[in-house]
Amino acid sequence: MKKMMIAMVVLAVGMSAYAVDHPAEHPTEHPANEAANPHDLPQEKHLRNLRMLTDEGENAEAYFSFDMQRLIFQSTHGDLECDQIFTMDLKGDNQRLVSTGLGRTTCSYFLPGDEKIIYASTHEADTACPAKADLSQGYVWKVYAGFDLYIAQADGSGVEPFLPAPGYDAEATVSPAGDRIVFTSQRDGDLDIYSCNLDGSDLRRLTDALGYDGGPFFSWDGSKIVYRSFHPQTDAEIKRYRDLLDDEMIEPGNFQIWVMDADGSNKRQVTHNEAANFAPFFHPDNERIIFCSSLNSKDPRRPDFNLWLINVDGTGLEQVTFYEGFDGFPMFTRDASKLAFASNRDNRNPRDTNVFLADWVD
Repeated sequence: MKKMMIAMVVLAVGMSAYAVDHPAEHPTEHPANEAANPHDLPQEKHLRNLRMLTDEGENAEAYFSFDMQRLIFQSTHGDLECDQIFTMDLKGDNQRLVSTGLGRTTCSYFLPGDEKIIYASTHEADTACPAKADLSQGYVWKVYAGFDLYIAQADGSGVEPFLPAPGYDAEATVSPAGDRIVFTSQRDGDLDIYSCNLDGSDLRRLTDALGYDGGPFFSWDGSKIVYRSFHPQTDAEIKRYRDLLDDEMIEPGNFQIWVMDADGSNKRQVTHNEAANFAPFFHPDNERIIFCSSLNSKDPRRPDFNLWLINVDGTGLEQVTFYEGFDGFPMFTRDASKLAFASNRDNRNPRDTNVFLADWVD
């Protein structure tokens, strides 16, 4: 993905980047007979009553609290030069900065009880925003070695490092069962998925194939993990992967969606296409996965990213969103009544990405 896809770039691989740095620059064209809600599109039969919760800057990766009353997300807006972590209620009100305001942050999540949060930040490596990816290398994402995981109180106070290690550590999420954290780390040299107890004990490496494994989320019953993956195969691909990783970059041109059991066993590939597939999340029925993909994009120079549903066994592929731009980073509420996601639709400024909340119709 990208030089072709230079319509969007890099957050760091947590990865708000996908849409956020260079979102598509054309607005939605609503049909003359559009629904009363200006954000609803008639083709999007699963979505009703879309609400735009943010209206400025680059906002992405909005994930629900355990009580389903708040969202935690990353945002660059106003005077911010790179992403920081914020919380807000489900009306988009009471937005509050909960990261340090230093360095760059990504991939935030509430811990059980909603009194604490976990996120990744570069603030201890450097208080300034790190350099963006060098796009002369093609479509690449940065995997900043300065990213480490931190746990803080939900108001942002009491920031403490969590399992610090050399290299990239980010993309942490928490099992809905409330017992395990899963994240991506370079601590053993490659980019692999690890899980641990909430206090950091019982650290386990779940993937070990050469390549990038990341963006993990547990199923709602805590029994499975869905993630995105790229494993180089040829000598040229392996060299390219290793050379980029030495420069803190990866090339996400052909991420595929995978599922494994929570202990790392029974790995199986779910998608089999030549698109960029990422940001997977389980439907609360634990049998379907919603994810973002450039599948069926008509213009490789300005790819169209939409949300898709697929069964865990790879059957039943269904397109969910139809906006000609970017829709990504979906998350359901526990009862499947609502879906949060990020989109370029109806943005006030061409480069904006906003958080939306929709009623889900199954």
